[in-house]
Amino acid sequence: MKAISTYFTAFATGLILLSASSCKKALEETPYSFYSPENFYKNESDAKTAINGVYAELYTYDLYLQPFWNMTILDDDHVSGADWFLGTTGAGNPQAYFGWEKPWVGCYAIIARANTVLENVVNINNMDGDIKNRILGEAYFLRGWAYFQLVQLYGGVPIRLKSLSATEPQTNIPRATVKETYDVVISDFKNAETKLFPVGHAKAGEVGRVNQGVAKAFLAKTYLTMASGAATGNVTVRGGTDNGYYTYVKTVVAGHEGIDSKAFYTLARDKAAEVITDNQYALTPSWKDLWSIAGRNNKEQMWELQSLAGTAFVNNLSAYFPARSTFGQGAVWTTNNHYNDYELLDKRVLDGITHNYTTLQGTNIFYPFAQASLYKVVGGITYNNTNTTTAERAYTIKFSSVADPSVANSDAFFPLLRYSEVLLMYAEAENEVNGATTLAYNALNTVRFRSYPTTGTPAVPVPAAYAPANMNPEQFRSYVLAERAREFNLEGIRRFDLMRWGIYLQVMNKISTGQNNITKVRANRNLLLPLPLSELNANKAIPGNNPGW
Repeated sequence: MKAISTYFTAFATGLILLSASSCKKALEETPYSFYSPENFYKNESDAKTAINGVYAELYTYDLYLQPFWNMTILDDDHVSGADWFLGTTGAGNPQAYFGWEKPWVGCYAIIARANTVLENVVNINNMDGDIKNRILGEAYFLRGWAYFQLVQLYGGVPIRLKSLSATEPQTNIPRATVKETYDVVISDFKNAETKLFPVGHAKAGEVGRVNQGVAKAFLAKTYLTMASGAATGNVTVRGGTDNGYYTYVKTVVAGHEGIDSKAFYTLARDKAAEVITDNQYALTPSWKDLWSIAGRNNKEQMWELQSLAGTAFVNNLSAYFPARSTFGQGAVWTTNNHYNDYELLDKRVLDGITHNYTTLQGTNIFYPFAQASLYKVVGGITYNNTNTTTAERAYTIKFSSVADPSVANSDAFFPLLRYSEVLLMYAEAENEVNGATTLAYNALNTVRFRSYPTTGTPAVPVPAAYAPANMNPEQFRSYVLAERAREFNLEGIRRFDLMRWGIYLQVMNKISTGQNNITKVRANRNLLLPLPLSELNANKAIPGNNPGW
């Protein structure tokens, strides 16, 4: 990789510090190029500006403006879309996508900036000690987060824990092993956990910043990823061309050999339990409200990518995912097969999928064709559906609530961590340690209950809300995996789930050609993304690319 300068463009204090009264001011950009660390890091204001520069990379065309979500959301078994958009990453050919190198570049930019913060903020004396610790904690977390993404996407990667400088000039660094990379992730998340404050603390930082609970949850997620990668056994998944149930033999994911699966599942369970018992977070009662503008930064959205209309801090999620978009209709939708994996009363499809919409060209369409009695005539308006790929599109509402849906780049918020995932991590881990216990069922059903109506006095969830009773560990494992797919549809989690369980190739190839003629055929090389050519050309310690690339 080309030397990453210790100089960087930092952003004005409050880059992601969104509040109702100061959003615009908080997100204005101010360049600080060509400031050396010796001249820049003088006081608390400089430290805040520097850590904002680390967060800033999330907003670029390296990461969440498009490339990162493109390469993680579009490549799974439950997504379909326009062939002009899914014909690259969505068809297993990421190198044909313009942004294929960007996740690597973006993650290493975060790492480089975080290193600079860690090396320099610690030496600032003219600032509040608690704020100093918090900023160092944020830097540790963001660096750990970047390595966590890298190891999942690319395998073991070069570890750079110091800024490149005259005293640290080495650019030729070999790849660490997968386990060594995870060791860095764990260390950074642990450091972040000890330095960050709980959410709601007076010094925890403004909305949009990571806090102690987020660090704990990502530590649990790291343990869970390692544990599932090392596990063996069977997993049953609904899919294939007939949307049937197929059982796959799971093998150890490459690089996870020698990891004690049960020990790491225990660590994952215990850390997730800490977040749950802290009682700082809660599920949003209404699924629909969770995705509204008013529902942003609520107690369930533990960490959200902040955006602000009319500034540089936007993304183009709302151009691709909603039913009505700047293209006329959205370019990404949920497959019909996955839609059918939800029960009829599940609000994640009743409220979470757009059943009636009008395209930009003025055509009224309803979905799905099989439920015409519910959606063909609504509010005196007749909607049409030709029962073709043109009409049979299950669009999510998740990125629809924006200030101005008529512009390509808007203020859609993106969930980086939800409390519902902590509950499902606990359920999965407890099952792998002790079986499908009452504790595991309680965590699983808590997530399910939110998505179903209640009945009776006092009100209780309807029978369909409860996960099937008396499941054995293998059945419970498969059910939690399916529940995660229902809960986090099109949030960039499904691909990682299939990968960490070692069933990605089997599940994808069982489909072969999916909805809208999007190929799901994958080869061994698709288990990891290709390394950027710029890295291979600059870093002579890496002898070649990932297998097959």
